[in-house]
Amino acid sequence: MGQIKLNQVTKSFGDVQVIPPLDLTIEDGEFTVFVGPSGCGKSTLLRLIAGLEDITSGHIEIDGADATYVPPAKRGLAMVFQSYALYPHMSVRKNIAFPMKMAGIDEAEQNRRIEGAAKALNLTDYLDRKPGQLSGGQRQRVAIGRSIVREPAAFLFDEPLSNLDAALRVGMRLEISELHERLKTTMIYVTHDQVEAMTMADKIVVLRAGFIEQVGSPLELYHKPRNEFVAGFIGSPKMNLIKGAEAEKHDAATIGIRPEHTAVSKTEGMWKGVVGVAEHLGSDTFIHVHDTGLADMVTVRITGDIQAKHGDTIYLTPQLDQLHKFDAQGLRVD
Repeated sequence: MGQIKLNQVTKSFGDVQVIPPLDLTIEDGEFTVFVGPSGCGKSTLLRLIAGLEDITSGHIEIDGADATYVPPAKRGLAMVFQSYALYPHMSVRKNIAFPMKMAGIDEAEQNRRIEGAAKALNLTDYLDRKPGQLSGGQRQRVAIGRSIVREPAAFLFDEPLSNLDAALRVGMRLEISELHERLKTTMIYVTHDQVEAMTMADKIVVLRAGFIEQVGSPLELYHKPRNEFVAGFIGSPKMNLIKGAEAEKHDAATIGIRPEHTAVSKTEGMWKGVVGVAEHLGSDTFIHVHDTGLADMVTVRITGDIQAKHGDTIYLTPQLDQLHKFDAQGLRVD
């Protein structure tokens, strides 16, 4: 079992409160992602769950038991950090075995767990190598393997892919997702990358300045953002947010339209503008349109074979049934 509950948890450093009173339940077997901009409190929240930081007030429950003052080693959780933190002089086998050795687990059981973790992570052929002989992705898998052999109630990942290049990030993202499907163990994953959040999570927790802005599935957050912050944060490229007279026509203080929900024409449309930068990605093209009178810039997503270059006049027509409306406080209006 790996249910984790936070009840009115707060964290302050001196007089500065970085986590205001917060309630959150992470269900057993769930892949939950904490996402938000730098400084939003996501890593601090993870460290509170791990016991690496003391909470200021409130309670943390793990599997129904109060773990608020339980030391990290006794919480049954395994943490994977941004840095691999491997012992360079030890083989992969010995790195993976280290936490079991410290726990006094007998050698036969150690070997059973090592072989199982190595098979799950495609590390069997690398068990006798040193970390210096591995790629970045392989080293990160070793760090994950070291956590797997502890057979924890939950895995805590603190931006584990930040040190990898783009191609390795995509590969490791898939491997961690597949690992979750195989193990069915609770996983909490911290990232500032909303693409990682959208592609990996069962449930996303969007944080800003320590507050939870919204909790829900990736598609819930994408289709029904609770406020302007979530609307602008979830989705790549981000949602266009338009204020003023155009929003007032739709009985809103702000309207939002995603780049893929806007039709483009060179002859006619609802909004006229001028092409700025056009990013050609092959199957898609992102066009950044200026001088619409709506916002500093409106981004649209079109199929890659439509030609648009800097300085072209262009017309945009939003799909009205895909408009998002927000009130003067930035809250969603249904």
